[in-house]
Amino acid sequence: RQMSQRKGLSQSSDKFVDSIRIHLFQAIHQLNERGLYFSAKWASELLVSLPQESGNSLASIEGMMGGEDPKDRSAIVQLTLAKTYFDLKEFARASFILKDLPLGNRGLFLRRYAQYLRVFESIPAPHIQPTSDAERESSQTATLPPPSLNSLPQNHTHVVNGLKPLKQELETQWRSNSSPLDAFNSYLYGIILKDLGMLDQSKEALIHSVNQFPYNWNAWQELTFVCSEQDVRSQNSAHIQSRLKEHWMKDFFLANLELEMQHSDESIQRYEALESIFPNSDYILAQKAIALYNSRDFQVAEECFDSLMEKDPYRLDNMDTFSNILYVTENRAKLSFLAHRANDTDRFRPETCCIIGNYYSIRGEHEKAILYFKRALKLNSKFLSAWTLMGHEYVEMKKPKVAIEAYRKAVEVNPRDYRAWYGLGQTYEILKMPLYALHYYTKTTALRPYDARMWCALGTCYEQLDRIEDAIRCYEKAESNRDREGIALDKLAKLYRELGDEDKAAYYYKKSYIFKKEEGVEGQETTESLLFLAVHCKNNGKFQEAENYCNQLLDYT
Repeated sequence: RQMSQRKGLSQSSDKFVDSIRIHLFQAIHQLNERGLYFSAKWASELLVSLPQESGNSLASIEGMMGGEDPKDRSAIVQLTLAKTYFDLKEFARASFILKDLPLGNRGLFLRRYAQYLRVFESIPAPHIQPTSDAERESSQTATLPPPSLNSLPQNHTHVVNGLKPLKQELETQWRSNSSPLDAFNSYLYGIILKDLGMLDQSKEALIHSVNQFPYNWNAWQELTFVCSEQDVRSQNSAHIQSRLKEHWMKDFFLANLELEMQHSDESIQRYEALESIFPNSDYILAQKAIALYNSRDFQVAEECFDSLMEKDPYRLDNMDTFSNILYVTENRAKLSFLAHRANDTDRFRPETCCIIGNYYSIRGEHEKAILYFKRALKLNSKFLSAWTLMGHEYVEMKKPKVAIEAYRKAVEVNPRDYRAWYGLGQTYEILKMPLYALHYYTKTTALRPYDARMWCALGTCYEQLDRIEDAIRCYEKAESNRDREGIALDKLAKLYRELGDEDKAAYYYKKSYIFKKEEGVEGQETTESLLFLAVHCKNNGKFQEAENYCNQLLDYT
């Protein structure tokens, strides 16, 4: 009788434990869906503490997982706990609990991705010390070599050592025919190769990933980073596009790639085509605003950002770019409003810190601005805007050595950031090192060949090096690319005058005078243009024109 009672009790107990296991598993799923990660973690640890699963409860749990890999179904309890650790950024614990378990693609990705994030989690936050007066003086004669386009960060050795085992593991599976990498593990393999500077191999893995699963926007963004200008233009464009399967996500990628390559007009055209499918997309509107900002169409860009704020008043994504527009247009009141709203929304976002930094910068409080840019970098060490804006502030404070360090960090984060290259050129120009400035300005003209400001800066360097013909070519490039400030016209007139080519000098002086008259700009350049034109016409027997220029000259004297 006692043996019969014990057997019944045991069966009853097993059923009770099975019901607990099933209810805990369901609860963990519901808690995760509602963002209650700590409660999900507590329930997951309790789930793992139960005795080994019986066939009935395991079958019920496997049924909830649908078409998962059989290996992942067999390790479902450990996977559930690992996922809760992962959600709480306990990456070491997440990878450890899955160690040595027979896992399918989902489990392998979770373990590997946790290991990957753990490598970067252990990197110390960046810190830039302000220079002393003595260091600033010594920087005047410093000869710092220009960084290469693919320069590696100072902690690269730590990254390589951390990623090498993961790379080898993924590489073995990548080359295997029996168990090839799925879309997500291919994505992870691609970003590891990118971090190790193996961009061509990274491109292959990422193309494989997006072709298998086109909805992973992170993979498309990483593919954007490893693509070069040659992949967008010329015959290579057709080559890379032919390797990507036809899908509407591909159109988002191409639009973003054009934007990243500073092809703003082409990018806007692609986004406008996508708007016919996604007419209410905030993302598309934001990307168009950024493209307009890059094209220096600040008014329309501001209107786009106003629409975004009206649709989503708590949005912070891309709002640091909006603050840049308000800074450039000197709209203090609106920038102040944006800074207060961002601070009230989430003060621990890097975008918020950059907005507040711009607010203090426009008020001339550069030290406070730098403090907020540093806070942004503590939150995200790869936040590009913070590095570039901090460089600008150090230039304002006449601390070129630290400005150079900040700009170089920006270039490490994104070698296509023309603002950082331009800042480096300006800083070396301040240090009276035109050869280095020439190197950086050449980078900016390669990134933005249609931007007149870049050509004017390059022309100024050539002037300082007495390479007048090269300077003239640069100013002619600037003039052909709609030089909105008229700098190139004045420079060309003066340089041709110095070379003794008075006909060409007169041509550019006349264009400069007409430009300034249309823009309503008056100054020394206007009187100089009129005086030269009057004398030139007199010397060439054009007395009526000379008289007209003299009469106009009287209005300015």
